[in-house]
Amino acid sequence: MQVLGSNGSGKTTLLRIICGLNDSYEGDILWRGIPVTAQRETFLAALLYIGHRVGVNRILTPRENLRWSASLHTPVDDLRIEAALARVGLKAFEDVPCRNLSAGQNQRVSLARLLISPATLWILDEPFTTLDVYGVRELELLLAEHIAGGGSALVTTHHRLNVPCAVERLNLDGVEQPL
Repeated sequence: MQVLGSNGSGKTTLLRIICGLNDSYEGDILWRGIPVTAQRETFLAALLYIGHRVGVNRILTPRENLRWSASLHTPVDDLRIEAALARVGLKAFEDVPCRNLSAGQNQRVSLARLLISPATLWILDEPFTTLDVYGVRELELLLAEHIAGGGSALVTTHHRLNVPCAVERLNLDGVEQPL
């Protein structure tokens, strides 16, 4: 599902509420038909949230960032980390401190987490920001593969998603936006 809306319309707030990072809401959030409050650990284990800030430790290298991220759930071997970094266009940058990488490269480090995570629900807030044309296309392919494999994604973005699957759109402005 793609969440649309102008700047300040509440897209990030909605995603943070769903992820349990903001409790300022009324109503119920359901995961597979059951309230999240009744299955918090199960829901959080199925979730990977990447916010609009990259969440990369700039002192660490891409390899170290992914190793640390994976250790929060299930450790991943270096071959899988290297494959993930290569897939997002960071081959030969595995051991460069992230402070020496561009904004787009740091975004790619963050998005490489998608490839090493067992999460079935991806919640991505403005994941295309700072990506070049190749990065945008690669992320769209990752989304398509994830969905084709039975996963789900909730994405905010201001550009038209080119994902070969049924894309539902939720418009927080209530105004039809040409896409």
